[in-house]
Amino acid sequence: MKLQIPTEALSAALLQRGWMLTCAESCTGGLISAGCTDLAGSSLWFERGFVSYSNEAKQTMLGVPAALIAQHGAVSEPVAQAMVLGALNHSKAQVALAVTGIAGPGGGSAAKPVGTVCFAWAMPSDAGPTLGASSAWVKVETCHFEGDRAAVRWATHAHAINRLLVLLNHATPAIG
Repeated sequence: MKLQIPTEALSAALLQRGWMLTCAESCTGGLISAGCTDLAGSSLWFERGFVSYSNEAKQTMLGVPAALIAQHGAVSEPVAQAMVLGALNHSKAQVALAVTGIAGPGGGSAAKPVGTVCFAWAMPSDAGPTLGASSAWVKVETCHFEGDRAAVRWATHAHAINRLLVLLNHATPAIG
């Protein structure tokens, strides 16, 4: 059973505010961005996606410091936060989400088993819809999903969008 992904509701929430979304993805390999662009008219609210699967890609595309990856590991909340802020800094979007995790079947450890995914979401602060990370509010979270590689990737996609929609519904709309 696949989880529902409210892409149309996300579209409406972003359009209402005049905000654009960018995604920084590792374990999903572009699945979230593809899901967004599956919706006709997404160019009005989806700005761009970054697939930063390798550590080097996280560093060069998003500006994630190598020392941060070395200290915490690629699958960590600090790296997810750096990814989401990097996506904002390297785009013209006001809203960003980032995911980094272990989809399996290998790659897990006792501390970070297969199915561990770190998320980050960023959007304008209460000061208003200004661009760039210096004015962003960031939320991070770690989840564990069960199932095979496809199930973990799909659950990551669904959680990222569903949680973003909840966060947007508590944000102040842009005035304009």
